[in-house]
Amino acid sequence: MGVKSSLVAVVFAAAAFHTMPALAEGDAANGEKVFRKCKACHAVEEGKNKVGPSLYNIVDRAVGTVEGYKYSKAMIAYGEGGAVWDAETLGAYLEAPRKAVKGTKMAFAGLRKPEERADVIAYLLQFKPAE
Repeated sequence: MGVKSSLVAVVFAAAAFHTMPALAEGDAANGEKVFRKCKACHAVEEGKNKVGPSLYNIVDRAVGTVEGYKYSKAMIAYGEGGAVWDAETLGAYLEAPRKAVKGTKMAFAGLRKPEERADVIAYLLQFKPAE
């Protein structure tokens, strides 16, 4: 690859990076609307597990640690490997759950739009213990 083509690749990569919304900088109000897709299986109330675990206080929580929820073996192993639900991990999981954690029980296909993922994460950030 020549210098010119390398420079073009860098410019395109930088442009793509700057057009993607930062995952932690989404719009919580839009995230609440997008979360409607999640409500059949998940609650945001503390201790309220449904088909999926409660998502209360999920941001920056260790994976697979909601008390009283029966996780898949794959999710338990992922959590035991030290995974944490930070913005990056949540973003990857929300985009393609079965690709992010092979063997997950979650049947949802994922959120393809980066802005929807950012908005849902912003929405979930609201549900945490008072400091």
